Amino acid sequence: MDVTSLAWRNLWRRKRRTLITAFSIGFGMMLAVTFTGTGDYSYTNMINAGADMGLGHITVEALGYNRVPAVSKRLVNASKVREEVLSLPGVADAMTRISGQAIFATARKSIGGMFLAVDPAMETERHNLFIRSIIQGELFSEKNGSGVVIGSGMAKKLGLKPGKKLIYTTTDINGEIVSDIARVRAIFKTGVGDIDGAMVLLPIDSVRSTLNYGRDDATYLSIVLDDYRNTGKIRRVITESIGNQQREVLTWRETQPDLAGIIAMDRWGNYISQILVGLLIAAGILNTLLMSVMERTKEFGMMMAIGMAPRTLFKLVVAESVWMALAGLVIGIIITTPWYLDLYNVGIDFSGSIGDDYSAGGVLIDPVFHIRLCMESIIAILAGLFGLTLVSGLYPAWRWLHGLRRLKV
Repeated sequence: MDVTSLAWRNLWRRKRRTLITAFSIGFGMMLAVTFTGTGDYSYTNMINAGADMGLGHITVEALGYNRVPAVSKRLVNASKVREEVLSLPGVADAMTRISGQAIFATARKSIGGMFLAVDPAMETERHNLFIRSIIQGELFSEKNGSGVVIGSGMAKKLGLKPGKKLIYTTTDINGEIVSDIARVRAIFKTGVGDIDGAMVLLPIDSVRSTLNYGRDDATYLSIVLDDYRNTGKIRRVITESIGNQQREVLTWRETQPDLAGIIAMDRWGNYISQILVGLLIAAGILNTLLMSVMERTKEFGMMMAIGMAPRTLFKLVVAESVWMALAGLVIGIIITTPWYLDLYNVGIDFSGSIGDDYSAGGVLIDPVFHIRLCMESIIAILAGLFGLTLVSGLYPAWRWLHGLRRLKV
């Protein structure tokens, strides 16, 4: 009988102990899937929501705009830059936009806020959260008209509804105070109070005229990717393709540092939790295999007496840990699959306990708890648990072999 078969038989001589250890590995897999899946889902949603709120996963903008925003810092020939970016693999969409601060007023009241000038021909619900969140009316269809889309919070503060007029006042590229008037076409509600109370969508050509921009000028080009995990690679490609001394290419981590900080802190907390769980599982596996080895000291002595080499016995103990790992992973897959599918498809709704503002770092988050695993996360979990079990089995094998050498001495 070879070492592998003998290891499998030895493992089931103490069925209860083996099953308890295997289920602990399986439970560890379920926890790892839950922790990692929660992160993969929430981070993806938060980053994509941040991208859909205006800046994209990557932005191409005038040099220095991100550090000191000002309408005088412009991206020229924006349409040409957009065409070059759209030709790159991995880029889902790109939109030219103008962003700035303004005072918005009616006959009764005025408040400060932000405006985002967009081209309706470029914008879609898929990559624009504000359009996706419209609850009354519809987006203006012309880029040089007088339509405006406002947040529900601003509509409430200013007493506005579709059809009413809104005046906005800002400064142009020369620092002069300029104003224009627009008619409310629609109202959106994202669920983020600060956004709904301060954001306004305007037609891009009307804003160009008001700010004295050129016909093809913009504040930045907002680039949305098929997969945000490719941000670094695609950024390098874009920089090499269209970069110059008057432009800079930035990722969402640089344009949305608050969001990046929240995700980084949460991710490290997730890692620490998984490490602690892994240590507890490793301790259980180590105890099981160490007891198994110590109980069979006489048995190993008899096996050596009939000619089995110490190295073969060492391989036998390691093979047992391999089988233990595989058994634990199989049980883990069995008990984790229904749990994962339920949270993936249905989830747990926490909207009742969170309240009306589902935001973190100024970005909309999903109040329904879901999990979703990326392929690299699945590989990492399986490899991590298998490696953890294998390493836990090496110490008992080494300790027994080391003790045997001491006896020979």
